[in-house]
Amino acid sequence: MNETFKTEPEDRPEIPDVLPVLPLKDTVLFPFIIVPLSITNDTSAQAVDHALANNRVVLLASQRDPALDEPGAEDLYEVGTAALIMRMLKLPDGRIRVLVQGLSRARIRHLGQSKPFLKARVETIAEAEAEDSLECQALLRTVREHLERAVHLGKSISSEVMVIATNLEDAGRLADLAASNLELKVPDAQEILEITDPVARLLRVSELLHREVQLLTMQHEISSQARGEIDRSQREYFLRQQLKAIQEELGDTDDLSEELVAYRQAAEEKQLSEEAREELERQLRRLERSHPDSAENSVIRSYLDWLVGLPWTHASEDHLDIAHAQAVLDEDHYDLEKVKERILEYLAVRKLKPDAKGPILCFVGPPGVGKTSLGRSIARALGRRFVRLSLGGVRDEAEVRGHRRTYVGALPGRIIQGIHQAGTANPVFMLDEIDKVGADYRGDPSSALLEVLDPEQNHAFRDHYLGVSYDLSTVMFITTANLLEPIQPAFLDRMEVIRLTGYTADQKLAIATRHLIPKQIRENGVEHHQLRFTRAGLRKMLTDYTKEAGVRSLEREIASICRKIAVRVARGDRPRGPVDAARVERMLGPAKHFTEDLLDRDRVGVATGLAWTASGGDILLVEAALVPGKGNLLLTGQLGDVMRESAQAALSYARTYAAENGVDTGTFAERDVHIHVPAGSIPKDGPSAGITIATAIISQLTGRPVDCSLAMTGELTLRGEIMPIGGLREKILAALAAGVRTVVIPEANRRDLTELPAAIRRRVDLRLVEHVEQVLELALLKTADRGVTTGAVS
Repeated sequence: MNETFKTEPEDRPEIPDVLPVLPLKDTVLFPFIIVPLSITNDTSAQAVDHALANNRVVLLASQRDPALDEPGAEDLYEVGTAALIMRMLKLPDGRIRVLVQGLSRARIRHLGQSKPFLKARVETIAEAEAEDSLECQALLRTVREHLERAVHLGKSISSEVMVIATNLEDAGRLADLAASNLELKVPDAQEILEITDPVARLLRVSELLHREVQLLTMQHEISSQARGEIDRSQREYFLRQQLKAIQEELGDTDDLSEELVAYRQAAEEKQLSEEAREELERQLRRLERSHPDSAENSVIRSYLDWLVGLPWTHASEDHLDIAHAQAVLDEDHYDLEKVKERILEYLAVRKLKPDAKGPILCFVGPPGVGKTSLGRSIARALGRRFVRLSLGGVRDEAEVRGHRRTYVGALPGRIIQGIHQAGTANPVFMLDEIDKVGADYRGDPSSALLEVLDPEQNHAFRDHYLGVSYDLSTVMFITTANLLEPIQPAFLDRMEVIRLTGYTADQKLAIATRHLIPKQIRENGVEHHQLRFTRAGLRKMLTDYTKEAGVRSLEREIASICRKIAVRVARGDRPRGPVDAARVERMLGPAKHFTEDLLDRDRVGVATGLAWTASGGDILLVEAALVPGKGNLLLTGQLGDVMRESAQAALSYARTYAAENGVDTGTFAERDVHIHVPAGSIPKDGPSAGITIATAIISQLTGRPVDCSLAMTGELTLRGEIMPIGGLREKILAALAAGVRTVVIPEANRRDLTELPAAIRRRVDLRLVEHVEQVLELALLKTADRGVTTGAVS
């Protein structure tokens, strides 16, 4: 607002009692001050027209709330300024510009009209005469000095105003002149307008001027300090800018400018998000200011390379042909029908609803059953890139979320690195071995993965290194694990668990014939006509050289034979016929597993149980012996707490059985019961050996041997009831591999029999029992039935 000051208005008119009112939104007009005003609404324009048609005098009153467009009486300050309209100009856009000069302070007594414009009855406030006192003279000098000091510090006050202020001796008018040039807020300016005593008004203006001078002084000091703190890098920046101008004049190229243009072009091509684009520009400005040889320069360049190198919107096109996907999965993997069915369901949903959120699949199963290779097949069936991240042993949260750029050598997390490696925004991302993730003082990676694997959150995944959100919602995450128990519950809840059980012998033979043998022949440089396995040879490797749920060990044995054949071929020897059982033994050496030898005869106090491990099923020989003692229970063989409790429950039931069946119960007072599970170097735990331990103890009490051709599994209660168990398929496969054909399982596990292939059900005699007496009826033989060895296995 441009303001001028005149000692007396030209052609000063009389001020009538009733005046049209012009509300002021963000300013206060003082007497004798000339200011231009812009009129934008019709109400004020009509008030101006009315004033011009009469004596050209209006009342300018400030609004309490500047946001109001049509203020009422309560919205205006009571004291305003009667002003003379000196000139008026109508602009082409309809606005009106008027030049007004304050005449006198005026108080609103009554607002008598609001339409079509405000009209008020006013009372002029006479200007009091100031006494010519020492205080007044001191205030006059102080205000003039403050004004000069403010101008010296950069305050924008015109020289004309300063001349008038220097020659003005009236305290009230000097106060009004100074206040009008201080750019005060409306409440402060209104306070000065309402002070009628000239000396008091000048004193208040002096206080405000003093505060303004202090602010200007501090601002000047800050500016001087900032100018003095221009460091070496800033001076070098200015020099580089000059060098850049010189190079442009000479026609030389500027590598930095070309690099900046390249970064911006890459950002356009990758279609960075708005947030990422803003961060890119901020880092480019920092790069321009930094020295080329500084450490910060290399950090910024590395960050920019990662930022523009990510596939923000580039995604591979999905192959949603169901028949093609089925063919790919069948070609790469034998069996696994449940998993294949789930993948085909996902493809069907994607085909019908392209924007559907992808599932988080978790393949759980023993090693070697094809969990990782299944992820590769899924990627090939979908036509997507495949990325694998092994989480085994990862303990640092920064491995997932990345390191902050404040650290030396910081990098993005392995999730963002995997996306960068894939080059597409929608790869198949396999998180391998998630049950092996650890946690320590550096954080819990499982907790960091919660955001990654949650479809409701991962659309805005924030890596600590990038510092901007990245969309992971189009990524198909697949996780693998051997066990579910170590996985954090909240983490597990976000995944759809699909169990991959162990293979049967027939399935392993089919996998070896279709996949493993051709693969090892190719990798070892042997021709197909130079090496041929017989079915008997493969079975020999399965039974005597491998003991697993998967086929990894079988593949290693096949590779060993291929290498031996490769040595013969490399020497020039001719192939010697197919690899049968005899040649397998000659080439691989003595058998590594001989479980069937332990089950060749019936024994008293030795029962065969079935166990489930992370690598599949296994048989468990439980030995019971009565030794001199005081009725204690001795447990050996690295048994866990749960298995120890099962043994205690089995002993308690054995005492009950002895009392009910006429067995001498004094035996328990004179002897200790020793339970041992061989393979003592291997930890064992779980409740499913309850009936096996009870059978071994009762066999020792009664002297009746246990049928060695029968294996059993089930949890035992104190009442002799049998509870259900887990891992049924793996346990039955272990029994078949050991040559056991009769398996006792809990009746409650009948529902799990549907998961067993028909070929397995035909080869094994399953006996479902509800009470341990049924188990004893099946497992304990009469002494005269067979040749029996008494006592524990040595």
